[in-house]
Amino acid sequence: MNAHEVPTIEDWKTLIEAEYREMPGLTLTKPQVRRLWHLEPQVCDAILKELVSSDFLEHTRNDVYVLSSSRRH
Repeated sequence: MNAHEVPTIEDWKTLIEAEYREMPGLTLTKPQVRRLWHLEPQVCDAILKELVSSDFLEHTRNDVYVLSSSRRH
């Protein structure tokens, strides 16, 4: 991807997955995810929904997103 291309949902998923793999204890709220990666609300929602449905992330009852327990090994 060059500097003028707009990142796709897949690009963002790849980046966020890499960050969570690098820091397995990372816990972020949705607003923190949006701020960290400068995401629009709809884009953030779509990315988090896909990462949770693919069992990469878990959305906890404390309203944070963490690496799925199946990925922490």
